[in-house]
Amino acid sequence: MPTVRLFASGLLSAVLAGCGGLHRDAVPAGQPAGCPRQTAAALIANQDALGPSSATPELECALGFVRGSDDPVLRRSSLGSRLCLHLAERDSDPAERERFAWEGVKLAETALAQGGKDDGAVHYYLAANLGLAVRDDMTVAMANLHRLEDEFEAAVRLSPDVDDGGPLRLLGMLYLKAPPWPAGIGDGDKALDLLQRAVDKHPAHPLNHLFYAQALWEVNGEGRRVKEEMAAGMKLLESGHWGYNKKPWKQEFADLREEIGEPVR
Repeated sequence: MPTVRLFASGLLSAVLAGCGGLHRDAVPAGQPAGCPRQTAAALIANQDALGPSSATPELECALGFVRGSDDPVLRRSSLGSRLCLHLAERDSDPAERERFAWEGVKLAETALAQGGKDDGAVHYYLAANLGLAVRDDMTVAMANLHRLEDEFEAAVRLSPDVDDGGPLRLLGMLYLKAPPWPAGIGDGDKALDLLQRAVDKHPAHPLNHLFYAQALWEVNGEGRRVKEEMAAGMKLLESGHWGYNKKPWKQEFADLREEIGEPVR
């Protein structure tokens, strides 16, 4: 499952959808050529198979179907937003990545409006796409910290286990990296609590260990425990099937090793 990094070059990656002055190019509607015939029922039934190990054309075909569907179950689900996030994360073109992420925001907003407000996954992928769409825009991010907090809090309340603890993981990182009061919502104690919960509930996900290690380092400077969590996470990353996520996640581990003065392997 996808995991967005909320910060780039130290800048908070959060924004209120629809904020005036933002560039929100639409991704062209419709399916790519050569896609297999699908039905809404079949796509919904098999949606868990669409993830970081899926081929890009498979994700594009599924997203194309969602774009053109008027099926109410599909429209109020998190699937379209999740597909956009997968595609945005693996696109090397910044402009294309931003367009996919904004489409993910729009699809999640549509899902909320059509009855998906009680689905924590919709809130989660809305916030994750927002962070990716404007990850380098600190001014807009700082003006909209509470929107991102609200969406992740809704996801934690409704569906804390989605994406192997993704809402716990990303809300924890938001509190870790955001400026503290009065400038922002940053709170090291909240970050530690959420990230420890992510590790305790979902110990098989490598980023839960990595992000908890980062919080331990930044809040408490706990060298031994930091190294233990990093080792546990790296072992999971090396032995698991993480698809397109594996390479960027390895870089995340390398970045923290460099930060704490550990040799990069």
